[in-house]
Amino acid sequence: MFRIGIVGGTGYVGSEILRLLLLHPQAEVTMVTSRQTAGEYVFNVHPNLRGITELKFVPLSIAEIQNNCDLVFTATPHGGSMNLVPRLLETGIKVIDMSADFRLKEPGAYDKWYGWTHTNPELLKEVAYGLPELHVKR
Repeated sequence: MFRIGIVGGTGYVGSEILRLLLLHPQAEVTMVTSRQTAGEYVFNVHPNLRGITELKFVPLSIAEIQNNCDLVFTATPHGGSMNLVPRLLETGIKVIDMSADFRLKEPGAYDKWYGWTHTNPELLKEVAYGLPELHVKR
């Protein structure tokens, strides 16, 4: 059983990750973060999950993620995870980033396509974009 956290669970991507993982036999969603809805039940934001989970949104805490998760999904708006992912990786937790923050290999492409400069370009050559099964480092 994998203990999984979701950072940014209020949007569409976070909702879909939740829906899939809450029903997965080998996954246990241990925490879902939100800045704006911390303390509220997940099903109040995502009515389709009523009766499936009693989880409440919690504030983002690297220490809590490290203590409660084996893997974390980041489902933040574009630009929201480029500074968070390195902090999560430092703890040894596996991260799957669903934003565009580590999608492109060339640092200059972020300025061109997204209008912002990547703050951790050294990680771009280390991450895999695509199907993790094709890029797993063994």
